[in-house]
Amino acid sequence: MGILNLTPDSFSDGGKFASPDAAISRAEEMITEGVDIIDIGGESTRPGSGRVLAAVEIDRTAPVIEAITARFDVPVSIDTTKSTVAEAAIAAGAEIVNDISGLRFDERTAGVAALHRSGLVLMHSRGEFEAMHTQPPVEYIIAEVESDFQRSIAGAIRHGVEHDRIVLDVGIGFGKTLNQNLELIARLDRIGSEFSGYPLLVGASRKSFIGKLLDGAEPRDRSSGSLAAAVVAVTRGARIIRTHDVKQTVDALKVATAILEQS
Repeated sequence: MGILNLTPDSFSDGGKFASPDAAISRAEEMITEGVDIIDIGGESTRPGSGRVLAAVEIDRTAPVIEAITARFDVPVSIDTTKSTVAEAAIAAGAEIVNDISGLRFDERTAGVAALHRSGLVLMHSRGEFEAMHTQPPVEYIIAEVESDFQRSIAGAIRHGVEHDRIVLDVGIGFGKTLNQNLELIARLDRIGSEFSGYPLLVGASRKSFIGKLLDGAEPRDRSSGSLAAAVVAVTRGARIIRTHDVKQTVDALKVATAILEQS
């Protein structure tokens, strides 16, 4: 899953792809690099970011989604927590809704996904939008994530989303400590066994825990650490890797998979 942020304030590439032409060019580049899904977002979720109006999100994302799906044969997901944005994105051609709140902010998003039989990614996070990254860490992160998944899945099913259209994201970052982020990746197989039948997504790309491990590396210098996290996540059962660095991630996973097939 390749990240395409259309916001001026993304933590990693803020503003770089904010214009429609730049966004479409990057989408084409990701396709040549081997992307399977393009994840488009119009509201930054970096630490310290604020909410934007649904109309702003729609203005940023819908025209780009429409252009990409008209030109290229690649699934597009919309990274949003708002049902109105999800509806507009699906009308423009998106096939997946990626909700970082796991339906906490707007459970109607599940109804939109159910109506259009779209995929639905449910991510673990805590707190209101502005405080998701500053929540005091819970003591037992695995138990917390599993409990939240149960709640999110129940909400999705209640609104008519089919089981085989749900993906679970453990929510790397978002108020978790360095060790908790490491634990979630290392013990992903346990979470997978508890939720068999639901593919797991990991989005560790350029996250702050990697910067801490690499002596304060800036986001643009965290690619090698992101690749390491992606490879380990896949060996622990991740089915989808959300990344800024599509080609490097595809190449790393191709080599890792070839090696693991010999074991």
